Amino acid sequence: MNLPSNRIARWLFSAGISAALSTLALAQEPAAGPSSEPGLSAAQIVEKNVAARGGADAWRKIETMVWVGHVQSANVAVPTLPFVLELKRPNKTRFEISAMGQVAVRVYDGASGWKLRPSHNGKPDLQPYSPDELKFAHEEQVIDGPLIDYRAKGIAVGLDGLDEVEGHKAYRLNVRLPSGVSHHVWVDAETFLDIKYDRETRNAIGQSATVSVFYSNYKSVEGLQIPATIETGVGMTGLKNKLVIEKIALNPPLEDGRFSKPGTQGRNNAVSIGPDVAQTVRETGRPGR
Repeated sequence: MNLPSNRIARWLFSAGISAALSTLALAQEPAAGPSSEPGLSAAQIVEKNVAARGGADAWRKIETMVWVGHVQSANVAVPTLPFVLELKRPNKTRFEISAMGQVAVRVYDGASGWKLRPSHNGKPDLQPYSPDELKFAHEEQVIDGPLIDYRAKGIAVGLDGLDEVEGHKAYRLNVRLPSGVSHHVWVDAETFLDIKYDRETRNAIGQSATVSVFYSNYKSVEGLQIPATIETGVGMTGLKNKLVIEKIALNPPLEDGRFSKPGTQGRNNAVSIGPDVAQTVRETGRPGR
């Protein structure tokens, strides 16, 4: 991020967070399409994906999650930007990113969202989410993504084909959200873990572009498979931003006030997520309220 600019913060929320948590979605009963295993349907691919990620039952037990890590970007002078991402069902999110002693925050309480960032005059600039940002946040399936319990979420998927993604054969799924918006998702044909996700987005001046998100370096966290590296790029520029997750806490206590409008009186800003992760969170710094 080019603080006080919100370029990377906006990218992380609209692409990186979505990427990290959505693991592609699925399925209305099988659509016809090519497969590396004859007869394998879209529904079966998703079933294998859910199993590879740790199983639906294990994911259903996760009510809150905290990620701590850093961003690496070719678009900024600072080598790494520390971040903390807090998530709570059904779709509450709080994201903080730090650079050069300044902190930018994006928070969504399930209905409304706000962006708090430094400004040129030194005072925090607080703005509500744009209509596009609200729509995107509302559609997000935090914690487990749209695959788990997809029928209850009203999500459908069709199998479009079999592609090669960075040297891996991958099933290309056409994922349709309840809003009617469709995305493409690629599931590794060998591991059945997500490896790529595409979505359309619009920049600050309304131009449309395709955001591509790549997942790699999966780690086991209490039996759940979570990508520790998430790379995001726009269009064909070849420049990618890398999200590196260093610590993950499952089911830490997170009060609803954590996701309220920044500056609200009586908020509890403490995060209780265990000594190791808590220490990392403290080292990233938090904005004053």
